[in-house]
Amino acid sequence: MCVAGADTVELAEKFGTPLYVYDEEFMRGVCREYVSAAKEFYGRDALVCYASKAFSCKEVYRIVQSEGMGTDVVSGGELYTALSAGFPAKNIYFHGNNKTEKEIEYALKSGIHAIVADSLSEIEFLRGTAARLKIQAKVLLRLNPGIEAHTHQKVQTATAASKFGISVANGDALRAAERVISDPNLTYLGLSVHIGSQIFDSEPYVLLNKVHVDFAGKVLRTFGAETEEFNFGGGAAVRYTAEDRPVIFREWVKTIAEAVKTETKKAGLKLPRLILEPGRSIVAESGITLYTVGAVKEIPGVKKFVCVDGGMFENPRYALYQSKYEMILASRANDTALETVTLAGKCCESGDIIIEGGELAKARRGDIIAALATGAYNFSMASNYNRNPVPPAVMVKDGAARYIVKPQSWEDIASRDV
Repeated sequence: MCVAGADTVELAEKFGTPLYVYDEEFMRGVCREYVSAAKEFYGRDALVCYASKAFSCKEVYRIVQSEGMGTDVVSGGELYTALSAGFPAKNIYFHGNNKTEKEIEYALKSGIHAIVADSLSEIEFLRGTAARLKIQAKVLLRLNPGIEAHTHQKVQTATAASKFGISVANGDALRAAERVISDPNLTYLGLSVHIGSQIFDSEPYVLLNKVHVDFAGKVLRTFGAETEEFNFGGGAAVRYTAEDRPVIFREWVKTIAEAVKTETKKAGLKLPRLILEPGRSIVAESGITLYTVGAVKEIPGVKKFVCVDGGMFENPRYALYQSKYEMILASRANDTALETVTLAGKCCESGDIIIEGGELAKARRGDIIAALATGAYNFSMASNYNRNPVPPAVMVKDGAARYIVKPQSWEDIASRDV
C-alpha cells in the first residue's frame, strides 16, 4: 500500500509505529476546493478558516495559510502554535465556551481578528480586560439557535441544551448584543454559529442562515448596528466508510453562499463577510494511521482480535463516539479481506478498541495495518494513557516523507515529573 507515492511498509520501518501519515497534496486539494468555491459563489468578501481542533501543528498552519485561508483556535495552546508558525494574527478567530483570563489577554495582545464571545459572563469579563489593557476588542457573538443537526449527540453543538453559545430564544443573545454595542472598548463585528460535526446535509445551514438574518435584522432595528460578518462554523461530513455519502464540499459552500445573498437582500441587510470554518474535512481523509500487528487472538464462535501497538491513547474516537473506520492490511494490500475482526489496542482497558467488526485479510504478527481517514481528531485527542508515547506524524509528498511532529519518548513522558 502506498500513500502519495511512499510505501507504507517502508514508512513503518523508517519512522516506527504507531504512525500518523498525511498526504500533503490531498490536504491542499481540499483547501483549494473550499477557497475557490467561496470566491466563485460569494466573491472576495469570504474567508475560509481552518478549524484548528481537528489537527493543530505548525506545518498544518503553514499549509492552510499558503492556501489563502484563515484559522480558528479554541485555546491558548492552539493560538501559540499558529503564531509560532508565522500565521497572521489578523486572520485568527478565538472560539471556546470558557476562555481563561490568560487566554483572553494573550489573544488581545496578539492582535487577533476577533474573539467569539460565548456567554454574557464572558462579555462582562472581556469588557473589563479590554479596558484594563486599553485594547479595542473585536467581538462576534456565538448564538445558540436551537438547531438539531442529524449527527451524533456528542457532536451536536447548537441544541437548546448545549453548553455552547448564547440563547436566542430566551433573549440573552439580544442582551449580549446590546452590551457589546454600547461598550466603548468593544467592537461588534457579527454572529457565529456552529451546529455540529459530521453533517451529511446542507439543509441545516439554510435554517442557520435564517437565524443569522433574523437576528442581524433585529440588531439593526433595535440598536442601529450593522452585522458585518456571518460565521457558519464547519461540520461538513467526510467519508469514513463506504456507507458514508457526504455532501460535496463545493456544493456545501454554494448552498450557504446563495442562501446568505438571497436572504440578506430580502431583509434589506448589508451583505456580510462570509466566514466558513471546516476542520475535519480538511485533514480527515488526508491521513491514515499505521500499526504493527502483535497478538492475534480468536475466541471460537465469538470474535477474533487482531491486536496492534496503538490504541485509545492515540485514537480514542471509538471509545468516545463508537466511530467507524475501515482498514487494510498494508503489508499485503492485494490480499482479499476475508475475515471480520476487532482491531484492538494495547491499553489496559476492555474498551480499548480501534475498529469493531472490520473486514481484513488474514493478519499475522509483524504485519502492517493502515486505519483509513484518521487525519482528524486522533492526534488532537491523543494522550499518554498507560504512559504510552503520543505517536509522531509525517507528511508525504511525491514519495518523500518528513516529520511534522517528532516522536515522543518514554523519557519525554517522565521529564516533567518531580
